[in-house]
Amino acid sequence: MTKAMTPPVRTPPPPAKQRFRLARYQDLALVPVILILLVIGAVLSPIFLTPANLIAVLTQQSELSLLVLGQAMILIVGRMDLSLESTVGLAPALAVALIIPASAGGLDVGLAAWLALPLCLLIGVVVGGVNGFLILKVGLSGFMVTLGMLTLLRGLQLAITEGKSLIDVPESFLYLGSTTWLGLPAAVWICVVCYAVGIFVLKYLRAGRSLYAIGGNSEAARAAGIRVDRVVWTVLVIGSVLAVVAGILMTGRLGSVAATQGEGMIFQVFAAAVIGGISLQGGKGTLFGALSGVLMLGLVEQILRLQGVSGFYIQASYGAVIILALVVTRFATGQKQE
Repeated sequence: MTKAMTPPVRTPPPPAKQRFRLARYQDLALVPVILILLVIGAVLSPIFLTPANLIAVLTQQSELSLLVLGQAMILIVGRMDLSLESTVGLAPALAVALIIPASAGGLDVGLAAWLALPLCLLIGVVVGGVNGFLILKVGLSGFMVTLGMLTLLRGLQLAITEGKSLIDVPESFLYLGSTTWLGLPAAVWICVVCYAVGIFVLKYLRAGRSLYAIGGNSEAARAAGIRVDRVVWTVLVIGSVLAVVAGILMTGRLGSVAATQGEGMIFQVFAAAVIGGISLQGGKGTLFGALSGVLMLGLVEQILRLQGVSGFYIQASYGAVIILALVVTRFATGQKQE
């Protein structure tokens, strides 16, 4: 007589309530680090925690935060845009050059000053739209398209400015980057509003949640009825427009448009996004985490500057931050990165 085969008894997994879900605390992962940096800064420099210094940090990071906001949404949807940094420089340079006379380094077109801001925003829409068309409709590599666009826009910026800074900028163009609202620079308020809107849209609206669906699995999202191409195209345009706004704020803060404005910012953008928890593979990350990454970089940079560290070493630190964040993510998630 044969014995009946009984299936092995499997131990049930622990209840969901007993599991430690790290994702719940993803948004707050960098908060302890930021607090530690504040303490370190206060110990190393007596002026670090003064309102003037902290406001200076927020102001200096305002342009970067807008670029990170745009890039974060693009990464979440499963794409990347390298051309954002050159959009920061080209849009203000072209708009100002069309306004000021040739004697001041302009193109002597005589465009009305009030058209400068709308023209800048239009340039952002065009750049993002062209990127989207080449990537989605022509089927070209997003990395190569945006790399080519970065080089094209950078070359145009140098050609327009002839390698010189445009200093005769209309006062109306400088307003947003130089004025204060309720005791804080307008640039800070603009960033707060943009992030608040972005966080709300991605968390509570169907259109925002579709970014995660597309970044996670675009084919499944398409099968679920999401208009993938339209969403990706829109995100690319929004990213370029945010880069333009960053360029406008930078021009107002500095009072001029440098021939190299925006150059090298893309490395800081990726550093802030990656350490803020935005996945380079798409579908993961939060805008609050990205903003935390910006604040962390800003505090580190300010601490190093107050200690007299050369800007060249600060630039090198961004690459180290990216590599370190990727290594930590690799071992924390256990997933191989492509």
